[in-house]
This record gives sequence, C-alpha cells and structure tokens, in this order.
Amino acid sequence: MDDFIIRALLAGVGVALAAAPLGAFIVWRKMAYFGGAISHTSLLGVALGFLLGIHPLIGVGVVCVVAALMLLGHRGKHLGNDALLGIIAHGALAMGLIVASSISGIRVDLMAFLFGDILSVSTEDVYFTWAGAIGVLAVLGFIYKPLLSITVHRELAVVEGVNIRLIETAFVLLLAVAVALSIKVVGVLLVASMLIIPAASARSFSTTPERMIFLASVAGVVAVCLGVLASLKLDWPAGPAIVAAATLLYIISAFKKPA
Repeated sequence: MDDFIIRALLAGVGVALAAAPLGAFIVWRKMAYFGGAISHTSLLGVALGFLLGIHPLIGVGVVCVVAALMLLGHRGKHLGNDALLGIIAHGALAMGLIVASSISGIRVDLMAFLFGDILSVSTEDVYFTWAGAIGVLAVLGFIYKPLLSITVHRELAVVEGVNIRLIETAFVLLLAVAVALSIKVVGVLLVASMLIIPAASARSFSTTPERMIFLASVAGVVAVCLGVLASLKLDWPAGPAIVAAATLLYIISAFKKPA
C-alpha cells in the first residue's frame, strides 16, 4: 500500500475517533447547527493563517475557539439561537473568502480547504491530527460524567453541583479543536457531517450512551475507509466520498428500529 494512502487513512481515522464521541453529544443535545456554524468559521481561520504567515490549522483553531465562545456567551441574548448561528457562520465564511481573495503573492487552494484533501496529508499532518485527537478524547473523558449529567437532566445537574458553564465551555472548545482537525480530511463545508452523521447512524443500535459513542466511532472509521477506497477506485473527491459513505451507513441504519 502506498505511503500516501496509509497517511490518509491514519489521518481520517484520527479525525473520526475525535469527532464521533463529540457528535454523540451534539445529537443528544440537538446542537447540529452549532457544530455547523463553528465549521463555517474555519475558512476565516485558514485565510488569516496565510495572511499572518502561520500554519493555517493554527488560524483555524484560534478562530473556531473565538467563534465557539461567542456563540456560547451570546446564546439566548437579543436574537434566537438559530439567527445568531446563521449570522456568525455566514458572516465568517464571507469574510474568509474576502480575505483569501485579497492575499497577494500566495496561491490559496480554496477547493482543498472547502472540500478537504485527505490524500495529500503529510506525516506532520498525521502527527498533528493524532495529537489533537488524543487531547480531545482525554479532556472529553475527564468531563464525560458531568457533561452527560447536563445532557440528561440540566436542572438535576445544577442540584448535584455541576459547574455547567465550565463544562459547556470545555465542550464547545473541544468542538472547535475537532473542527480544526477535520479541515484537511473533509473540508470546511463538510466538517459538520463528520460530527453528526456517524453518531446519527449509531443511534438506532444503541441502548446506552457508551455504546452509541463506540458505534459512532466505528461508523466514522468505516466511512473514512470506504471514502478513501472510493476516491482511489472511482476517482471521486475524497472528502465528499467520505461523507457519502457516512450517509450510506446512516441510510442503512434508518431501517433498524431504535434499540
């Protein structure tokens, strides 16, 4: 097997393992649009990274964290959550395109960032992805019980003394990191799919939260493998192929009655 295929699979699996557990909480908490809004802001991070001469993924991480904190801090104020999500998502996406188009002397491959370019990942990208994924899983493991408590029964969690603001802030920061990790794999426009679709696919087969997280991780890894294979055999763009594979798994799962 060629080295670039191995690197692509390793990077994709790392992203799937980081995104799937977070995706389970997104599905449970009905935060799909929240994840999508953060992912759309990442293009601005890419453009600012090139403009400032830093690694684009660092720019993505910073912008996504700022956007996540803004969304969390202003949720429910003045505007409905859906309106605020739309303003931040589309505003940041537009600014990212403007900044990218105004950079002189640097050729920015917007298609690669919009739809991913997993087959071109470097060894450095693989290390970066796995370091980020391990960090995300470690922090999620640390906050898992209070986060699950908030998700199941928010008022009861307050009574139990859970610091809701701290836990929710940590969760949205983990989402921002997962989005940054996913850019190279599926791109800005498809990042939310890696968070949501595998978790949704696992829901019908799950009787416990832990089982759903495990099955979502499996679904994400399978989608990556099938997507990369389809890209190589059928000459499809890799990012969309991975999302198409994840969607196929969801369609199959939809025929299963909920557990």
